[in-house]
Amino acid sequence: MKEAYWGYWLIALGVFIIVVMMLISNVSATNTQDYYILKEISEAAMVDAVDYGYYRESGELRINREKFVENFLRRFAENVSLSTYQVDFYGIYESPPKASVQVTTKSNTYQLQSGSETFDIVNRVDAMLELDNTK
Repeated sequence: MKEAYWGYWLIALGVFIIVVMMLISNVSATNTQDYYILKEISEAAMVDAVDYGYYRESGELRINREKFVENFLRRFAENVSLSTYQVDFYGIYESPPKASVQVTTKSNTYQLQSGSETFDIVNRVDAMLELDNTK
């Protein structure tokens, strides 16, 4: 009978380890996905926000701040559910084009022995748009 209890404990330990690994995998996969989505959307929104009239006149790049924010939020909302994310914009400069975007992922609340824990993941990207004039 003693050996049967060891078997039960071994199975319970295995299930516990699998649950913990699934939670960690869910959090880390979300972090990687959020970073690449944030990076790609920032680049695309900056390209869409370029002021081509100013570029034709002066030969310098400049973005429209409002257009960048609008394009970024539209593209971000197409890819993810905005109810679990908080998007903050820092230091959007029109000329030279630079934008800093921070996305905070609101995760689930996990109940532990004495209380509850949340794991909020923060990703921040500083993007600059450059022009290659070597041609």
